[in-house]
Amino acid sequence: MSRSEPNAIHEAKDFSEELRVERSDNGVVTLTLNRPHVKNAITSEMWEPLRQIFHEVRENPNDRVLVITGAAGAFCAGADLSGGAATGGHAMDSMHTVNAAALALHTLTKPTLAKVGGDAVGAGMNLALGCDLVVAGESARFSEIFARRGLSVDFGGTWLLPRLVGIHKAKELALLADIVPAREAMELGIVNRVIPDDELDAFVDDWANRLAAGPPLALQMTKRMLANSLGSSFSEALDAEAWSQTVNFGSKDTIEGIMAFVEKRPPQFKGR
Repeated sequence: MSRSEPNAIHEAKDFSEELRVERSDNGVVTLTLNRPHVKNAITSEMWEPLRQIFHEVRENPNDRVLVITGAAGAFCAGADLSGGAATGGHAMDSMHTVNAAALALHTLTKPTLAKVGGDAVGAGMNLALGCDLVVAGESARFSEIFARRGLSVDFGGTWLLPRLVGIHKAKELALLADIVPAREAMELGIVNRVIPDDELDAFVDDWANRLAAGPPLALQMTKRMLANSLGSSFSEALDAEAWSQTVNFGSKDTIEGIMAFVEKRPPQFKGR
């Protein structure tokens, strides 16, 4: 298949019945949570495969961008507690596995995009917030629902949420566990765009394809610098920018970008 067919799927893989991974020929990887009967809630057995998927996308040179979504009009209802909650040492072991998946998403060097239709609550909300970009359908809803279940916030929500909405609003969302509709979520800065439900797929496909066509090295370095920015001084940020641009100017992608500009054609970035 050629890059002229950006949405053609050349690989589909199931890590389990509940997780489906599809790869397009232009480097877009789509991970679908596939438990529609429970709004794609995540079982304890799914956390380690999730971590493995994030690691695989990071290490695969052909993967350019990861889209995370849910099946059948929902995103993710958080952890599946229908079998009861783990206790004692088992609970700590379980949280190590959850944390490993959250950290693998956070350290994934390539752009990540959450496509949120329906509910994204609990760990499902923080799975979306852990992505670089969040696009929601008009019917999407978000909630740090943990307090309603007698739980505190996990999957990185205590780190992610204050950075997106500020500390006081983060406390409101986490302590009251209100359900936030998509438009309000966008106003708060949780969501980048809200799209009519029937246009969500096409919009996310466009963004994913644009990201996949971008310069991989440059995007990865920009993503890392932005992630580190709140813990860096201005001087440290400038040093990181200088280092990154030095790497870029030594790459074939920068030469290609300049030549494409001169020749008035779209660039073809290869990631080297």
